[in-house]
Amino acid sequence: MRKKACLLLILSWISLLPASAQLKEISTENLGLVPLPKEVKAYEGKFTLPSKVIISAKTKDELNTADFLKTYLGELGKEVTITPDAKLATIKLKIGGTGSSKNPESYELTVDKSGASLSASAGPGLFYASQTLMQLMPPKVQESIELPYVRITDEPTFKWRGNMLDVARHFFPVSFVKKYIDYLAAYKINTFHWHLTDDQGWRIEIKKYPKLTTISAFRNESLIGPQQLMKKPEDYKYDGMPHGGFYTQEQIKEVIDYAQKRYITIVPEIEMPGHSVAVLAAYPELACKPGPYQTRTLWGISEDIVCPSEQTFQFFEDVLTEVVQLFPGKYVHIGGDEAPKDRWRESDLVKDIMKKEKLKDVEKVQGWFNSRIEKFLLAKGKKLIGWDEILEGGITPKSTIMSWRGEKGGIEAARHGNEVVMSPSTHLYLDHGQNPVPHSPVEPTMIGGYLPLEKVYGYNPLSSELTPEQHKYILGPQANLWTEYITTPEKVEYMLFPRILALSEVAWTPYANKNYSDFLQRLGKQFPRLDAKNILYRVPEPGGMETNKIVTQGDKAILTLTTLYPGSQIRYTLDGTVPNETSDVYTKPLPIPINKNLKVRAITITPNGRHSVPAEVVIP
Repeated sequence: MRKKACLLLILSWISLLPASAQLKEISTENLGLVPLPKEVKAYEGKFTLPSKVIISAKTKDELNTADFLKTYLGELGKEVTITPDAKLATIKLKIGGTGSSKNPESYELTVDKSGASLSASAGPGLFYASQTLMQLMPPKVQESIELPYVRITDEPTFKWRGNMLDVARHFFPVSFVKKYIDYLAAYKINTFHWHLTDDQGWRIEIKKYPKLTTISAFRNESLIGPQQLMKKPEDYKYDGMPHGGFYTQEQIKEVIDYAQKRYITIVPEIEMPGHSVAVLAAYPELACKPGPYQTRTLWGISEDIVCPSEQTFQFFEDVLTEVVQLFPGKYVHIGGDEAPKDRWRESDLVKDIMKKEKLKDVEKVQGWFNSRIEKFLLAKGKKLIGWDEILEGGITPKSTIMSWRGEKGGIEAARHGNEVVMSPSTHLYLDHGQNPVPHSPVEPTMIGGYLPLEKVYGYNPLSSELTPEQHKYILGPQANLWTEYITTPEKVEYMLFPRILALSEVAWTPYANKNYSDFLQRLGKQFPRLDAKNILYRVPEPGGMETNKIVTQGDKAILTLTTLYPGSQIRYTLDGTVPNETSDVYTKPLPIPINKNLKVRAITITPNGRHSVPAEVVIP
């Protein structure tokens, strides 16, 4: 009897285990999840979603996530009901519980014969669980929707996972800003840095200073072509078209509310003391040198910056008072970069300040300027963050550094115990080119050099020059998209995707767990999702034409071409012309004669007809 009772107890215990624990574990390679979860297991078996899906949710955060799932499932043709009764649910949402991690962004996701269960200790984690669940579903309507049996335990590596959009150089409407926030949310990026002001435009309504939106928000015209290639005055040509726009405070609130529902914090940037020509166009009395000024039509750095007068401090304190009332986040970005001091060196006012404050270097005046602004922000319950140039004038222990000129500034700041966001232009400036040919006519004009997907993916925000103790000051990475030459939403998407998926894994997945080849395999499964959302991403060109991948056999070079997009074609030419839909289809390795100087070019054509730029190689 005792043996029988024991056996019954064991059988009863087994029956209480998750269904996945009783199934054979299988490979996870076909899941295609980005970013890669911390721990993911897949099992034999699939759960078929019924035509009528019931989601259980009670709390505010559960109901918020339930609404996202309801919308997505509706797009897949499912009828969805939300109920507080978990016993009735196909998809169960739960915040809290004994097994929940204390990290508000961690989550657990299980799919088994009973359906899907998503749990987290707080709203952000539950929302991220839903994003992962949606990646397990098809991107568009199909007759039967099957979810693979999985058990996923996940949490991010970094708490700051950022992306910046510059709306000052080119203005983008609220509708696109919301889409941009959706892009970030889909890949678990939690910080949207909104670059709102610069020499070429001021984009936020400040009620106390109406001329910021009637004058500073508009410029007369824009430069045509890459400014960095212009050497002579006659090279500078303009489009003759006024450009501008701004967000009302009501629109700002609307965007903030939209972001909060996606657990994204918005960090506003109000540039000072440099990049402020647009301010001087409306309020020239804030300059050290008499005006007039006009909102700048050139890109780059201007010597005209605001003067550190009491009038200027009053202006920025008034502006920031309205800004902090709008933005609930912890940080306010003050820029602080690229502020030439020529005007300050010539200013009697600045000389008096240096004498009074015992400052021997004019660069230290900017440190004094920043300290006053920081003290004001701290009194409002906010933290100052600025580009790494603010180190040159001196910073307080409370300042946060965004390191963009490489990692040097971030390393210095972390060694002093300051918070750091790593954002080096060498790896995370998404306005840099994606084609190895500089200023290629087949790609949007770029600011910097060549920044391929692999280089973004390979970035590690935790510098080896810092100790493990100092690593704790690295909040995380951030990629930036400056828009001098990114003039339309379509060009934004082209520069953002697919590199933003690489960023998401840099920010979410431990560096030791990253593998580029594995990432590419998972990335291929994301392209149909981008297509379903009508995102005009850059179609990756075929691989295999890199010189280190070409195999020589006798008098032939063998090209083995690959494509990341499942179901796409590769078409090629051997005469140097750009391939199209009528060119030869690649079906097997290509033997190319050596000593003929043949230029081989190949493109990927996706199932919906989009083309990559051509990859090319000359076989000597």
